[in-house]
Amino acid sequence: MIDLRSDTCSKPTEAMRQAMAGAPVGDDVYSDDPTVKELEHEVAAFLGKEEAVYMVTGTMTNQVAIRAHTEPGDAVFFDQNAHVYILEGGAPAAYSGVLPRLLPGVRGVFTPADLRAAMGVPHRFFPATIPAPPKLLCIENTHNIGGGKVWPMERLQEVCSTAREMNLALHLDGARLWHASVATGIPEHEYASLFDTVSICFSKAMGAPVGSVLAGPRSFIARARRFKQQIGGGFRQAGIIAAGALYALRNNRERLVEDHHRAKMLAEGIAQLPGIDLDPGTVETNIVRFRVTNMRSTDFVDLLYDRGLHVLPSGTDGVRAIPYLNISDADIKRAISIIESVALEHAHESMEAMNSDGAETATAVRSSSGY
Repeated sequence: MIDLRSDTCSKPTEAMRQAMAGAPVGDDVYSDDPTVKELEHEVAAFLGKEEAVYMVTGTMTNQVAIRAHTEPGDAVFFDQNAHVYILEGGAPAAYSGVLPRLLPGVRGVFTPADLRAAMGVPHRFFPATIPAPPKLLCIENTHNIGGGKVWPMERLQEVCSTAREMNLALHLDGARLWHASVATGIPEHEYASLFDTVSICFSKAMGAPVGSVLAGPRSFIARARRFKQQIGGGFRQAGIIAAGALYALRNNRERLVEDHHRAKMLAEGIAQLPGIDLDPGTVETNIVRFRVTNMRSTDFVDLLYDRGLHVLPSGTDGVRAIPYLNISDADIKRAISIIESVALEHAHESMEAMNSDGAETATAVRSSSGY
């Protein structure tokens, strides 16, 4: 089975496993696991932040960040298709009690004008205390549902500057920030410098089995540690898994360009197939999203699975595929072949059905005309 469901399906290399097996450990709840402390210190320095805290998942780092930035009843701005809003179990409302205010992003990217319009203009006839006061803007780079879209740096700077003028705090969901940096050549710390807090993930294409890190000001991270513990995020001998993340940070970033190459290879290999709607030019990083135009995406995904290719359905007609650390060029070529076989067979069946319907209609017309 070629598994392209997600880069979270990546597995540790033998060298990473050895690093994990030999990691010195302590008790992270008591802040004395040396490997966790080393990871947190290194990530903070890497992103240009004062401090960082290691957690189980990117969902946890994002949601702890929202909770630490806000109080219940505050409003938070999200892109309408942000992972933190769409794919994290309703946690902003359930855990932090915040009101999502959605922005009309295009593949996850919106404008300063979009942000100003959503903020509105105060007036003496309409007290500012009636709507929930906005406190935070969350931005995702790269954008998952946007197909791995990278925020253009100039646009990102403009939006963040506008948010500062509005006294909004800024959080970056940088689960795949590594990919944005590889694609643009802009270092991660330059992206991070625009934000108060940043979440990054090691369990996607970086190959680590567990973990994300939230980085930001020292006082903020101290508050975040409280909420991490509050929702059951306290580790014990976490150095074993933190060592995998540390190895990934030091060794697996530069190879991400291979994932981008394979994503483009996949997109170009299937874009012209019947029933596939895909512009390869939209594939900027490691995520390939396309539409199936002649059947339900769930049926299409099932047919692929039966032939040895595992991908994810997305909505009624969308499909997502992501190459990662353990996927080879040969795997991508085979994936293209499988998708082609399903697409061509279904196109042939659809054509036969149309011809059959046409013949039946013609027979009916002749019969009704007295032939």
